[in-house]
Amino acid sequence: MPSAGDTRAPERISEAGAPRGNPFGARFVAPLYLGASLNPVNSSIIATALVAIAAALHIPVGDTAILISSLYLTSALAQPAAGRLAEEFGPRRIFVAGITLVLVAGIVGSLAHSLTALIVARVLIGAGTSAGYPAAMLLIRRRAEQAGHAAPPREVLGGLSITGAATVAVGPAIGGLLIGGAGWRAAFWINIPVAAVALFLALAGIARDPDPVRFGSPRALASRIDLLGMLGFGGSLTALMIFLDALPRLDWPALAAALVLAAALAGWELRAAQPFLDVRLLVANGALTRTYLRNGLTLMGTYVILYGLTQWLEVARGLSAYQAGLMLMPMGVLTALAARVVSRRAAVRWPLIACAVLLLVGAVATLFVGSGTPIAAVICVTAVFGLTSGAGTVANQTVLYQEAPAAALGTASGLLRTFGYIGSIASAAITGTAFHRGVSDSGLHSIAWVLVAISALVLVMTVLDRQLARADRHHPNHPPAGARNRGPAPSTEPTRAEPTRTEPTRTELPRTESRSADMTTGTHTTPTPALDPARTALLLMDFQPVVLGAVPDPQGVLARAGEALAWARAHGAHVVFVRVALADKDAAAVPAHNKTFSQAVAAGYLTDGTAATAVHESLKAEEGDLTVRKTRISAFASDTDLRAELRARNVDTLVLAGLTTSGVVLTTLRQAADEDYRLFLLADATADPDPEVHRVLMEKVFPHQAEIISTADLAALSTAAQ
Repeated sequence: MPSAGDTRAPERISEAGAPRGNPFGARFVAPLYLGASLNPVNSSIIATALVAIAAALHIPVGDTAILISSLYLTSALAQPAAGRLAEEFGPRRIFVAGITLVLVAGIVGSLAHSLTALIVARVLIGAGTSAGYPAAMLLIRRRAEQAGHAAPPREVLGGLSITGAATVAVGPAIGGLLIGGAGWRAAFWINIPVAAVALFLALAGIARDPDPVRFGSPRALASRIDLLGMLGFGGSLTALMIFLDALPRLDWPALAAALVLAAALAGWELRAAQPFLDVRLLVANGALTRTYLRNGLTLMGTYVILYGLTQWLEVARGLSAYQAGLMLMPMGVLTALAARVVSRRAAVRWPLIACAVLLLVGAVATLFVGSGTPIAAVICVTAVFGLTSGAGTVANQTVLYQEAPAAALGTASGLLRTFGYIGSIASAAITGTAFHRGVSDSGLHSIAWVLVAISALVLVMTVLDRQLARADRHHPNHPPAGARNRGPAPSTEPTRAEPTRTEPTRTELPRTESRSADMTTGTHTTPTPALDPARTALLLMDFQPVVLGAVPDPQGVLARAGEALAWARAHGAHVVFVRVALADKDAAAVPAHNKTFSQAVAAGYLTDGTAATAVHESLKAEEGDLTVRKTRISAFASDTDLRAELRARNVDTLVLAGLTTSGVVLTTLRQAADEDYRLFLLADATADPDPEVHRVLMEKVFPHQAEIISTADLAALSTAAQ
């Protein structure tokens, strides 16, 4: 159960009832893929139109760079904002609203006769297309929860990545074909038919958001979406973009403004009840933060080539927009192929290392490209970057899905794109600086040297990121989450030593040595009293789709819960399934001042009898097991007299596992300790939306009431008691 202070209701199911048949059929995913492709295709298609736009408007080519930076700046701001709005008002509503705005932008751009009008169109395109990706990620996650899966099939996320990655690289080729045949306005009017089709598919294939829109008072709404945090984020990012856009001139006031606003934003977000930019999460979840940085740097390198090489081909080599776009077609094809291959793999570390190596290889190869280089060789160089783009986009998205709290997946997905756009704007600044005095071979080589530095940094970051290796051990090519006895083996990597506890034990049973030194995932190093399975009950608490979506690594924690269940079956321990669900009478009895459950009642996401509130399908109950339906956070607050049931079974020892650490685990453990049960807590079968809260409870609070162990310790502990 989410912690009592969590008021954001991340577990709301996006569509009523469980989907029948394949929950990720073409009718559902087609509008998501098409909508999510609108932003990247608009990001890249403009590349081949810049020279033609400059000629038509009688302005220098360098002045058209604002058409790139305006869309990227808008998208960088709007992507996480759209994700937050999708979390608050419903992903389908935000998805449809964004596509509608793209339609309007296509009309504005098609009729424009000035650079100002084109900038307005690009800003509208950036705002509208920004809704596609974060809303799609949220819709996919909620559809998975609704179907009772801890995560959607890899092909679904892979398809979303493939669509975005391929359109980024294919955009210049499409743009070259369109602009060569229909003029530069095609870069804008193409949005009209594409958005119209996406809108029709979305209205027909995505069910309505079931929850009514709750605006409330303007002040309450501003607090819920953290409007001040959004504005602070936008201000700091805008100042940073102004600084980057001014390069090679150093705009110190803009940089100072960016730093001051960023510091003010961090201070505000640390105090905000529902922060737009969760600073604590970024600090505590290093894997997520590194994913943002790695994605931004990789896209910076890719876009440096996308924009720089396109301009070089048209100016230095004299190719038409059509020819330049056609030369980049292999890059787009290989982007899609690489994305497809990586999307079929559960592991992410080696694809990311390969991506960084390819980026470095491409950067070095670009150093040898010049006016006399055969076209075939230039195409081969672009192909390397196609492989980089495809592999990197898919792998980084997979890490994001694994590491980001489900409660804020929309915002987290938007931030992933934001870092990508920061990299893209920086790439435009790099290109503009290199070609400041004209497009030439020396300018291209200057770009290549910058790219060498970027790719080397990405490679070092990836190789040294040990969390990627740990994530792969928790997400190997394993069977469905929760399959018995197939969870990942405990980590054997060295971890930081924990202080040895000298607290006396409360039993004289035989003792056995625990093996892990990390209390957030395993056990401590002091001797642990053994347990007697015949007098032990395993409590598996709140392993339900409605709760699983709120924690990181739901597959991993389900797998360890499955291991614990297999141990209980094999050794004769009692099994108790605990789930949270509200019948009509329970919902009616919830007082308005109960913040957690009153909001659950209003949202309707804890309704008894739905697939979302059932025990996860991978944890099968058998005859003799006890199933408890609770109506509050603690397992003892149930419609079944859990105390009487445990006494009747002669149970004096509890092994606890559940979701979330700060919810059902905390309340049940404290209550059970007060009632003098011997307690063992499975740290690796427990999780919380906030990793820092999980760590503090495991290290500072729970060791005073329970023995902190891992699922791998259960067999040894029960054997020692025999």
